[in-house]
Amino acid sequence: MSIFALQSLAGGFLDEDLVHFNKKFDDWCIQFESYDDAMDIVQTLENEEAIDIVEITPLSYPKYFFTSLQGTIYTTRQIEDKIICVVEPYMGSSYKIAICDLKTKKVRLTKTSYKTIPSIENAFASFSDV
Repeated sequence: MSIFALQSLAGGFLDEDLVHFNKKFDDWCIQFESYDDAMDIVQTLENEEAIDIVEITPLSYPKYFFTSLQGTIYTTRQIEDKIICVVEPYMGSSYKIAICDLKTKKVRLTKTSYKTIPSIENAFASFSDV
C-alpha cells in the first residue's frame, strides 16, 4: 500500500494547483497511484529537474494513512499488519506508543506515558503487544 507524490528538492510536496509546495503532505497535495502516472505530470512542469517523485507508505508517513493519528510522530516500525509509532500527542505532553492497524485503519494509544524519548526507546524497541 503506497502512493506517489511530487516533492521539491528544497522540501515540500506539490499542491494540487501544480505551483505551490506544502511543507507537510496533506489532502491538498497531488498524489498518484503509480510512479508512471507521477512521471507523466513531472514531464509537463517547468522545473522538472527540481522535482523528485517520492513513494509515501504507512511506515514513512503514517499520519496520511491514519487520519485519527494526532501529534508529532518521532519514529515508526512495522510489526505484521500494524504500524507502531512513538507519538507526542500535543506539544509538551508525555510520549505514547500508537498502534495503527493497516487492515482496519484504527489507531490505539497505549495507556503508559513516557516523559522523555530515552524512557520510551526500550518500550518501543521491544514492543510486541499487538
